Amino acid sequence: MKTTLSFSTPSQLETESLVAVVLDQADPAQKEKNKDSKPQLRVDTSDAAVQAVATDLLASGEVTGKPFEVNLLHKPAGLKASRILLLSGGGAKKFSSYDLRRLAGAAVRTLKSRGIRSLAFVAPSSIPVEDAVRAIVEGAFVGNFDPDYYRSDRKDQKIDALTILTSGDKAALEKAVQEAQIVGESQNFTRDLVNEPSNRMTPTILAERAKKMSAEVGLKCEVYGADKIKELKMGAFWSVAQGSDEPPALIVMKYEPAGAAEKPVLGLVGKGITFDTGGISIKPADGMEKMKYDMAGGATMIGAMRAIALLKPKVKVIGIVCATENMPSGKAQKPGDVQIAMSGKSIEIINTDAEGRLVLADGLYYARQLGCTHLVDAATLTGAVVVALGYANAGLFANDDALYDRFSRALDKAGEKMWRLPLDDEYKDNIKSTIADIVNSGGRWGGAINAAMFLKEFAEETPWIHLDIAGTAWMEEQKPWIAKGPSGIALRSLVQFVKDFAD
Repeated sequence: MKTTLSFSTPSQLETESLVAVVLDQADPAQKEKNKDSKPQLRVDTSDAAVQAVATDLLASGEVTGKPFEVNLLHKPAGLKASRILLLSGGGAKKFSSYDLRRLAGAAVRTLKSRGIRSLAFVAPSSIPVEDAVRAIVEGAFVGNFDPDYYRSDRKDQKIDALTILTSGDKAALEKAVQEAQIVGESQNFTRDLVNEPSNRMTPTILAERAKKMSAEVGLKCEVYGADKIKELKMGAFWSVAQGSDEPPALIVMKYEPAGAAEKPVLGLVGKGITFDTGGISIKPADGMEKMKYDMAGGATMIGAMRAIALLKPKVKVIGIVCATENMPSGKAQKPGDVQIAMSGKSIEIINTDAEGRLVLADGLYYARQLGCTHLVDAATLTGAVVVALGYANAGLFANDDALYDRFSRALDKAGEKMWRLPLDDEYKDNIKSTIADIVNSGGRWGGAINAAMFLKEFAEETPWIHLDIAGTAWMEEQKPWIAKGPSGIALRSLVQFVKDFAD
């Protein structure tokens, strides 16, 4: 999608469709007191001609002003645009760049479904200009993605050109557009990896995609197979891989910019289970087809490394993805087995479906061996996090408050929702083993926390963040701003987190 800035007056721009945001200016407190009060709707622009074309509609009482309400007007009087799309953003006092990002996605999805190929989005004046530009671009790219690759009747629906109508410092805004486009493209790159079925996204193919991407953007990338995994004594990782005929892949991507300090070195570690049957502790058949998404954490790290390489922050970053299938076979590990991780810790296998933490255990420890001073892992790790937080927030765990505060600031800037869960010492009792150092499954209660406590054993004293994205890496249903399917969650926050380290 070609993305450009325009400093023209919105009403004077010739375009297939002009998009403007409608906000309710009413006082929320007064609305709460008087449930029958009417919304005070206004188009968020200083262009009087754009405001005028919407006046009658907004005054008619037909528009409620609720978020994502859509009104499309053809041949609007006083405008050079062929049509204008009015998108409601809810109350003005609460409207933020988070909401604007989703509205941009909704605008793209609304218009492309009608065969429209280009649009011009009026940046709302209520959002700081650079924030608005970034949100519009990122949201538009997310909205332009559809996962129906293999349909023989797939319709060629996409927006080819996006124009953002704004004002301000041209150089700063062009930089914002460029950076936002890199982030949006990288998020869709991640979604593309996750979307592929497991027969078309084996560990070997995932590694090939990572190597190809790395060559294109200037990353160092090494891929190791079973022999190297065994040589490194990654017993936890290998215990999952041993049950599959597909060879595993240890993917290591390095970003080492000229002029960066020796430290910090940020480690981004991703779970890359390209298909998860549950192993011997096999999953129910219902819904198992979705388990192609179990490599979403790994895909996110590959996509993040792409964006980092193109954005060029002055900080060293190492991306590690432990990729394998989790299959039941005569070679597969069994409940009751004891495995020795790379760190030397012994692990009693209680449930072979708790495999993601096993590959991450060796991935985290290996990142430390490579010199990483700060760690972030991402994984579709537990169903328990979905029980706890539903599909709105990812689970966030941290062993270091300062690192959590830094990541929390990145979340706010990136506009992603995550919720911190505890890592209190009391939970450690849940992963004690009578035969080994720890068990790989602490039982049903507090399952997401038990999994995080397991990983903490391998991060040890290294400042570390764990993101459990099991409930947010896949959109269970289509939303106005995003298609059903892979979401690319955490990429924007990870990229912002790395950029902030370089500032």
